[in-house]
Amino acid sequence: MNLLFFLTPKQDVLFIYEDFTLRQTLEKWSNQRFATIPVLRRNGEYLGTITEGDILWGIKNLHGLDLDASEDVPISSFPRRRDYKAVPVTTDMHALLHAAVDQNFVPVVDDRNVFIGIVRRTVILRRFTEQYESECNNGLTLPPVASRQAAAPRS
Repeated sequence: MNLLFFLTPKQDVLFIYEDFTLRQTLEKWSNQRFATIPVLRRNGEYLGTITEGDILWGIKNLHGLDLDASEDVPISSFPRRRDYKAVPVTTDMHALLHAAVDQNFVPVVDDRNVFIGIVRRTVILRRFTEQYESECNNGLTLPPVASRQAAAPRS
């Protein structure tokens, strides 16, 4: 199975550029339901991710920031807590699955580290669920899905 089968292309992904101001970031991010988004250079190179929490902590540290002042605050001045690791477009499924375990989405870059899109964990899970159900419907004996009680406790 090829990573590109799961790819959401860059033009369909909410992202910001590193030179955006806080105000530009807030305006672009408003009315979206994503907690983490990619940060790119203007040449398309993937830098990492920024979270809603990164922005909230950054605003807290700026003391008394108002919307007008947000036009002068570069988003690159906000520390980022954790960057999602990008994978090259040539990544195999094994590596993609391992990356998706700890991230809601996996950024995908080309050989020049230019961002080309993301693979959402939900898309991967949906595909494997469909495959599992199809195999069950074809009479194959598969192990049962673990019950909620058997699941490991959340930390």
